[in-house]
Amino acid sequence: MKDGISVLTKKVLNQVLIFSSLMVLTGSIVLLYCFDIFPKESKSIYDITLLDDSAENEIIKYGHDLFIETPKYIGPDNINSNLSYSGNRLACNNCHLQSGTKPYAAPLIGIVKRFPQYRGRENKIGSIEERINGCMERSLNGITMPPNSKEMKAIVAYLTWLSRFSPEDGKVSGQGFVKIEVPNRAVNIEKGKQVFELNCIVCHGKNGQGVKASGRYTYKYPPLWGNDSYNNGAGMNRVITAAQFIKANMPFGTTFDSPILSDEEAYDVAGYINQQKRPSKPHSENDFPDLKKKPVSTPYPPYADTFSISQHQLGPFQPIIEFYKQEYNIVKTK
Repeated sequence: MKDGISVLTKKVLNQVLIFSSLMVLTGSIVLLYCFDIFPKESKSIYDITLLDDSAENEIIKYGHDLFIETPKYIGPDNINSNLSYSGNRLACNNCHLQSGTKPYAAPLIGIVKRFPQYRGRENKIGSIEERINGCMERSLNGITMPPNSKEMKAIVAYLTWLSRFSPEDGKVSGQGFVKIEVPNRAVNIEKGKQVFELNCIVCHGKNGQGVKASGRYTYKYPPLWGNDSYNNGAGMNRVITAAQFIKANMPFGTTFDSPILSDEEAYDVAGYINQQKRPSKPHSENDFPDLKKKPVSTPYPPYADTFSISQHQLGPFQPIIEFYKQEYNIVKTK
């Protein structure tokens, strides 16, 4: 009888312990969630309209405004000439889609936690502010913003807000661009033009001039070449990088898990777009002080190899990649 009671008691105690543990775990999760410590997957965590009007949030919201309507605040047409930092009418959001949250559109979730960061283009460890200014000088074809300016602080505040639930190392799924199988041939410009005419003209126009957003300073669909586009020093002017972006995001509305274009189509249309005229980045010859670290599809010299400028612009890239592997023991992926 005592043994029976003992067994029953143990069973009851075990059940009580299990129940108590579950209650503690549930309570902990609820507390973490309530105090904004638990990572949330809902898109609402990136909804800027949910922020109240505290002084801190006003800075974040200004950063978001700068991100979405960049030229309105710091572009060539803004009313304060002292704030004319960007040289074209593109917005950050034209490349970093969905306010910087779209997977494989160079999302900026977690970005501030990945800096300071070494970058081969400058051959040094740089700050997030320096990285932002890299976009200012290249993708926005402008000049650098003072690191301590209200505008720079606001953009960093917005990126910090986007990154608040990311891992400590800032690495997230959908980071950067999708990988593609780079064709073992040169870009076919004529096929690229055909892809453009079939898939891109409806938004970007016959001459790649884009479509302005109604009542706004920037574009709904950005120009892909010409004076209002990115300059030749921008990362998007590298065929491999552009093809990766196009594959996961274009035509507009495409997602990485349901692409419309093949790798070859993305490759050819990227080459076609980047062969069109665009502004030149001043002093681009100073990029990549260690030339061995220059991406193989960088369209401007000098190089640490003897391949032609044309081959660096249009491929085939496999011989260049193989050269760096054999000569310098460097594995190139872009």
